[in-house]
Amino acid sequence: MKGFNFEKNLNHQSHAVDSTIAVFENISLVQPTEADKNYINPAFDFTTERTYPENIRAIQEDNGVNEKIKRNSNIIDIMMETGTGKTYTYTKTIFELNKNYGIFKFIVVVPTLSIKAGTIDFLKSDSSREHFKEQYGKTLHLHIVESQKNSKSKKSFIPPAVTSFVNAGAFEKNSIQVMIINAGMINSETMQKSFDKGLFDKYTVPFDAIGATKPFMIIDEPHKFGQGNKTWENIQKMKPQFILRYGATFQGYENLIYTLTAVDSFNRNLVKGVIGHITEFNAGENAIVKFIDSDGTEASFELIENEKRKTITVTKKESLKKIHPEMSDLGIENLNKSTVVLTNGLEMKKGDKINPYSYAEKLQETMIQKAIKHHFEIEKQLLTREVKIKPLTLFFIDNIDEYRNKEGYIRKTVEQYIKAEIAELLKTEKDIFYKSYLEKTLLDLEQPYPNQRTHGGYFSKDNTEKDEAIEKEINEILHDKQAMLDLENPRRFIFSKWTLREGWDNPNVFQICKLRSSGSEISKLQEVGRGLRLPVNEYGNRVKDEQFYLNYFVDFTESDFVDKLVNEINQKSGAISIEEVPDKLSDQMIKKICEIYETAEDELLEVLDADNVITRTNSFKTGGFDYIKQNYPRIFEGVNSNKIRKATDPKKKVVVRAEKYQELKDLWEKLNEKVILEYKFENEANFKILFTDFLKAQKDNFNSDGLNERISKVEIKENKAVVNDDPESVYERKSIAISVLKYSDFLKELSKMLNINITTLHQSIIDAGTEINKYLNQSTLRIIKQNFDFFLMSKAFDKYSIEYKKVSNSIHPTKLTDGKGNVLKEIFASDVGVLFSDEEVADSYFFEELYYDSDLEKSNIKTEIKEVIVFTKIPKNSIKIPVAGGKSYSPDFAYVLKFKDGDQKLNFIVETKDVNSKDGLRDEEKFKIKHAEKFFDGKVKIDFRTQFSNNRIVDLINKIVLDKEE
Repeated sequence: MKGFNFEKNLNHQSHAVDSTIAVFENISLVQPTEADKNYINPAFDFTTERTYPENIRAIQEDNGVNEKIKRNSNIIDIMMETGTGKTYTYTKTIFELNKNYGIFKFIVVVPTLSIKAGTIDFLKSDSSREHFKEQYGKTLHLHIVESQKNSKSKKSFIPPAVTSFVNAGAFEKNSIQVMIINAGMINSETMQKSFDKGLFDKYTVPFDAIGATKPFMIIDEPHKFGQGNKTWENIQKMKPQFILRYGATFQGYENLIYTLTAVDSFNRNLVKGVIGHITEFNAGENAIVKFIDSDGTEASFELIENEKRKTITVTKKESLKKIHPEMSDLGIENLNKSTVVLTNGLEMKKGDKINPYSYAEKLQETMIQKAIKHHFEIEKQLLTREVKIKPLTLFFIDNIDEYRNKEGYIRKTVEQYIKAEIAELLKTEKDIFYKSYLEKTLLDLEQPYPNQRTHGGYFSKDNTEKDEAIEKEINEILHDKQAMLDLENPRRFIFSKWTLREGWDNPNVFQICKLRSSGSEISKLQEVGRGLRLPVNEYGNRVKDEQFYLNYFVDFTESDFVDKLVNEINQKSGAISIEEVPDKLSDQMIKKICEIYETAEDELLEVLDADNVITRTNSFKTGGFDYIKQNYPRIFEGVNSNKIRKATDPKKKVVVRAEKYQELKDLWEKLNEKVILEYKFENEANFKILFTDFLKAQKDNFNSDGLNERISKVEIKENKAVVNDDPESVYERKSIAISVLKYSDFLKELSKMLNINITTLHQSIIDAGTEINKYLNQSTLRIIKQNFDFFLMSKAFDKYSIEYKKVSNSIHPTKLTDGKGNVLKEIFASDVGVLFSDEEVADSYFFEELYYDSDLEKSNIKTEIKEVIVFTKIPKNSIKIPVAGGKSYSPDFAYVLKFKDGDQKLNFIVETKDVNSKDGLRDEEKFKIKHAEKFFDGKVKIDFRTQFSNNRIVDLINKIVLDKEE
């Protein structure tokens, strides 16, 4: 596998980047004037104007964020869930800040060495460097701050990474300077002490030298950097101009501008779903070992089994088999008067409990067998496809010797079951590639220890080992994802002792088997995070149009794993559960109803009081919560039930009435045609007129960049020269408009963004009378791009025509059919709707059960209409009609009607809208409807209508039929 191919414009990532860049729009940018100005970032003057808080407020409103703004804070928060690409997002933001504002010095702060290693691997990878160089023509120059070895030199020097970062100048046009530092180094003496040799001839302390460059800072995993602790204090010593915090978890938000919650990530298919496999072990259900006390030299434990109690004392380095025979591999690594640390890394406080049977070899063997068997089921499916995906399985263990030693129990068990599964598969396997792959694996397992490549491990103690084969194995697991996913490489089973819990992931991890405790009670979402990313195929392309699952294997002591994970996702995302029945109407429910259904709180409470739903204290009366579910269903937007479930749970599916598919077939295949949108202009002159009109309309939207003069006085105080800045007034400020781009570069960039001929652009600018020299900056380019997309959409049909051109004859598989075009027997219910009712559906409906997303949809599904032959709710994310300006449009229902006494058929597509009339639709929605009408005007005659909340579907259909029969 050559490398990963990153997608340039994934919506959730681009949206986060655009939101961050927009924070700085129209804020005065002060160019450095110091003697060392070529080494210093330009600085945003954000505290003297209202632009900064106004920008944040506008972005929050656009993104549906309702958090307080701190106008004088230099912190900006971007919340992105695990597995959605926050490292990529902040890297792209670095390039955009450089492109738009000339910021060229950044610091990336990470909490741990493992996350630091993962970040460096991403930023250094050939795939990443080529991807961003193609877009921006630049690369990142990394300055990695490492711990220093003692020098024999008499003189002391600032760390080389700090020196190279500070001394890097703006004249290095093809590079952006990025310093990477972890929390340990931030808190080290190295960064705070004074050295003999300074920088800029005056800064001998590393923090002071870094601060002088006015860096932008990015903090990864912000919950690890509490604002009251030592690390945060030391971060401030670097005097970051702005701090952009990216993470899934925050101790508290500050100027939050973008959220991509866990619920969004799962429901929008941005990450894999999760299936929990729980290994039951009935014999161990009634046994508990409890840590009671310690005097610092020995610890007291209480064993409770089958209602019998026994107290046992254990000393340091002694085995816990003294307590219970199933704990023979476990001992005490360390202890003090309040805490015991076991040899598997588990830290126990007084009162903590463990189950001895979760350490039984038989239980481990069962879990290994199940995980390996299931791995090969997934592997067969993914490696016999036309475009292959190589799956990996990750095992977490705590007894390293049982894996690393040649005769280790875990190593021998794993190899035994791999061989057994392959032997069984080879009896029937017909696929030439996969059969050969399995045969190579068997040959590999015959290699002398430790040269087998089918499985491998990484443990922190490996860093002291010098075995060449193990070193190669570790390097591949930690740093070479491409090699791991190469189809010539048989390695697909990885072992670790939770060392890979943070900072490491591989998109093709399809299984995690947790043979032993994780060593601490971390969040369930963090546990599954190593395997949530969507997989890549053999060509390094992300596969996003399918539902993939991470299979997570745990033992009986975590039988509530799935429930805990679902609850954590919903709580963290602020979702309201539709399953748990609350006692009263919560403030959260009131807020969501008011936001989504656009009503005031007082009006809502009056309605609920009049309808006998709640008491004066907002407690629910009998049937009150059912009323909320029926009338305000859209407030319940937790993670879909098919995204996270137990392996033993029946999948919530809706049954397809397959006999009705023939009547729907022509319409369904038309809807699933793969098309591109073509813009039709008579000639280039016509397009020039259109673009000239656009520029004329945009004049008031353009902003000039300016240089601001700040007056500083040098004064002598207490025999020292000090600099005093004069207090500024926004009225007295002198600003000189400047162009930050050459006109020729501006035109080239605009031509590339819009795919428009440079000559046409130039002539349009002249014809529009735009004083473009005032506005030659990145802000103008961005405004033109954003506004021209909407302008194109709005002028389609009036000023030019569009055509939908078919680009492929391939249609199947679809959400309703398999690869051969055969109709499926059932599909996931959540693709049809998140709400369920046991009421009867119409006889002509395509599905057996009533799943829906709104009351309007529910009413449609129940309504029996004699003219309807068959109708269906269109599964989510299955139909996307391209629209001018780069957007898309998705209808909700498809109907096949009969008219003229049943002699003719008519296809009818409906888009449901929760507003009362067309006046309530945004202009953008109206333009999308026009495009949909054009798309459906093809060989298969399709009528298109928008159904508003006050329209009955029967009235719409009657009107269409009457119109056709006249």
